Amino acid sequence: MTEIINLKQKRKAKARTEKEKMASENRLKYGRTKEEKQKEILESKRDQQHLDGHKREKDEDD
Repeated sequence: MTEIINLKQKRKAKARTEKEKMASENRLKYGRTKEEKQKEILESKRDQQHLDGHKREKDEDD
């Protein structure tokens, strides 16, 4: 004999698991600590200054 299931409950359970899966993926993708964000900002500033220092022609307002 087969087991009787409630389709409404099954659909809700499936939706919950998929929602949790998306949430965990987003935490990995977007979740960064404050320290990591600040470190990235400092690195980008340093890289930009390095590139600006190696320009052939300086931007001067005359």
